[in-house]
Amino acid sequence: MPYQVDSIVEKMLRTVARHELSTGAYARYLKQDETNSRKMGVNEYGCTDAANILYILGHFPTDPDERKNWVDTMQNMQDGDTGLFFEGTHHTLHTTAHVTAALELFDARPRYPLRDLERFLNKDTLYDFLEHLDWEHKPWPQSHQGAGLFAAMTITRMVSEEWQNWYFDWLRDKCDPIGGISYGAKLGQDCLPHHLYGWFHYLFNHEYARRPIPYPEQLIDSCLDLYYNHVDEMDYAFGGRCGFCEIDWVFALNRATRQTPHRFYEAKEALRDFAGKFIAYLESVDENTTEDWNDLHMLFGALCALAELQLALPGEIHTTVPLKPVLDRRPFI
Repeated sequence: MPYQVDSIVEKMLRTVARHELSTGAYARYLKQDETNSRKMGVNEYGCTDAANILYILGHFPTDPDERKNWVDTMQNMQDGDTGLFFEGTHHTLHTTAHVTAALELFDARPRYPLRDLERFLNKDTLYDFLEHLDWEHKPWPQSHQGAGLFAAMTITRMVSEEWQNWYFDWLRDKCDPIGGISYGAKLGQDCLPHHLYGWFHYLFNHEYARRPIPYPEQLIDSCLDLYYNHVDEMDYAFGGRCGFCEIDWVFALNRATRQTPHRFYEAKEALRDFAGKFIAYLESVDENTTEDWNDLHMLFGALCALAELQLALPGEIHTTVPLKPVLDRRPFI
């Protein structure tokens, strides 16, 4: 059945507005946690996620002075010596890629060169870095580094086509040909959902660069098997909270169907089944009290999933302004 989800859009816009501190400056959180670990006030992820959310919803700032305030706020967060960005909840390569990607929405770049990443322009250094990520035991968090490096260096135009060929050749060579997911799956690690969530980050780099997804048929098989037979292993509340597991699965399955007719209608039916459950959850959320909804980074993840579902299911998820998947503009979320 078709869904009209403007009410979800409006709820998200209200939430972003509650996080605004001043023009272009946003908090990620509305309140501190019990361990006093959150970076309150202006936050790298608060600003970048607010920009991403407004872009997807079609409410991106257009006034030149307002846009300048956004850009200045994010550029001021950069470390001038290394060229990197730091926040604490994610590896610095994730934060750097995320802020760089948000600046790109404004047709801007970081103020300083990403000096600490220049060493990876060497092929041997790049391959050594990729090889020594913990693909077996930490494929999800480590992908923030392996994919973030590509995104940050590509968005800032640091790399050549030859460099990108090195990167994608390495990933294709290491991808598991049986499951179509990740290098670590070859090593016998059995936590397939975490391999998918990590591999998603490399998939959006493939999509950005217009590169073929390695083993799309096997990737589709894995996504469908996870959803129908192992959904409890995917997340403790898959489709019932704000986060990134959902976009990881939706994006992988939807984009793989673009590259092969393999199980096309089964894949669409799985996406359709999930969309109904996920939209019902988003409609039911108490926007004032739900913790993950009021973490702008987690809210951004949920919106990415909704936008990708609208793309995957034409005519089935309606908004007055069509949602714009941010990954179709540049890599990294």
